[in-house]
Amino acid sequence: MDNIHSKNVTASGKLTTQISYQAALSKYRNAHGLSRYSWVTWSITLGTIIVWCITAYQFALATGAHTFHDIMIVTMNNAISIQDKDNDALSNVLIAFGAKENDLINQGQYWRFVTPLFLHANLLHVGLNMLNLVVLGVFLERLVGHTRFLLIYFVTGTISIIASYYFMPQEVSVGASGAIYGLVGAYSVFVFIHRRAFRNGGISALLWLVFVIVVNLSIGLFVPNVDNYAHVGGLLSGCLLGLWFTPRYTLSDNKTLVDTHSLSRQWPLALLTITGTLILAIIARLFIGG
Repeated sequence: MDNIHSKNVTASGKLTTQISYQAALSKYRNAHGLSRYSWVTWSITLGTIIVWCITAYQFALATGAHTFHDIMIVTMNNAISIQDKDNDALSNVLIAFGAKENDLINQGQYWRFVTPLFLHANLLHVGLNMLNLVVLGVFLERLVGHTRFLLIYFVTGTISIIASYYFMPQEVSVGASGAIYGLVGAYSVFVFIHRRAFRNGGISALLWLVFVIVVNLSIGLFVPNVDNYAHVGGLLSGCLLGLWFTPRYTLSDNKTLVDTHSLSRQWPLALLTITGTLILAIIARLFIGG
C-alpha cells in the first residue's frame, strides 16, 4: 500500500511539474503585443553598447588620439588587451563614468553600486557580456515578464558589485557579468524546479548549466582582472531570486492556471529583496568604510 501511495504522489508531482513547465512555455510562445518583445533586454544591451562607445572615445582622447583614424586604432588596440599598469587612462575614464571604486563609494557615491553594470573595459568585454545577455535574456524575460526580469537583473547585479566592494576593495571593477550570472542562477533554479518535465529528469540540462558555470568561474582563476567574487555574488543571489520569482503554475480550484510566483502575489518578497539589498550595501559599507 505504501509503495502504491508513493508512486501516486510521485506521478502527481511529475504531472504538476509538467503542467507548470508547459504553462510557462505557452506564455512565452503565445505572448502578444509588446510582451512578445524582450524590450528590457534589448534596451539594456543598447544602452550598455552606447555607454561603451562613449567611454572608448573618451579613453582614445585621453591617450592623445584626435582624428577618427587614430581613435579607431586606439579602440582596436584595446579591443582585447588590458591597459598597461603604468597607464591609468582607462581606469580614470571608467571611474569618471561610475566604476566601482571603494574610496569614492566611502565618500558617499553610492550610485557606484549600480553604474558599473553599464561599463566595460574593452570591446571583447562588452561584446561577450552583451552576447550572453541577449542569448539568455531574450528567453528569460519573456518567461518571467519584464518587471521580474528587471528585478532579477538589477538586484543580482547590485549584489555582485557589493561582493566586489567587500572582497576586492583595492580593485576598480566594471561589467555586467555579475548580473548575467544572476540570470544564469535564476534560470538554473527554474530548470531544477521543473526538472521532471525534462528528458532524463533534467539531468542533462542541469549538468550543462553546471558545466557552463564551472568553466566560466574557472576562467577567473587563470585570467587576470576577472572579478569572481562579483560573479559568485550574482550567481548565488540569482539562485535565491529564481527560487522566489521564476514562474510556477498550479491549477486553482476552478481549474485555471495560476502563477503562484507572480509579482502580484510575491510583492512582499520583492520589497524584502530590494530592502535586503540596501541593508547588505550598508553593512558592507560599515565594515569596509568604517
